[in-house]
Amino acid sequence: MRTRVRFWRWRRNELRRRSDVVEAWTVLALGLALLLGTPAAGIAAGLAAHAEGRAAAARQTAGNRPVRAELAQDTPRLRSVSSHDIGPPRKYRATVTWTGADQKAHSGTATVPAGTHRGEHVRIWLDPHGRIVPAPANSSDVWAQTLAVAVTASGSLALFVLAARLVVRRVAQARRMAEWEQAWERAGPEWDHRKS
Repeated sequence: MRTRVRFWRWRRNELRRRSDVVEAWTVLALGLALLLGTPAAGIAAGLAAHAEGRAAAARQTAGNRPVRAELAQDTPRLRSVSSHDIGPPRKYRATVTWTGADQKAHSGTATVPAGTHRGEHVRIWLDPHGRIVPAPANSSDVWAQTLAVAVTASGSLALFVLAARLVVRRVAQARRMAEWEQAWERAGPEWDHRKS
């Protein structure tokens, strides 16, 4: 029957080496970094990304304005929609026409949803010079970016901590073996003397 002595690296005993103590404290610090640091990193990165995303959306919306435009051509339909398709429907570039602020007809190429037919109305965005620009990010886009940044930051820190743990373990193991080798070199001659 095996018995396991818990926390032996912190207790005083004859077999404990300095490398055991260093490894124990390093593992404790890395564990705390993993448990407390990764959520904190994710939250901090997510908050920063959310603030930046909202500011970018506000900058995009500031000078641009939405306009109702008429589609001048049909767009291809989606062939098949499977249960594995995730995300918004596909979009295609198509020619649209609209009446500008100057009451003149304008045309251009805009991104519209798949399956839209000629004559249907779509919303496009124009810059102050009347050029078609991409639609500003909406709140779901900002939240998706926030979540992606938060998960990436947390995951990166977790991988860094786990890699540091691996390095510490290997260095401690090499140091431990060297210490045991030195101890054996001192004790070996006495041991051989007792056997003979």
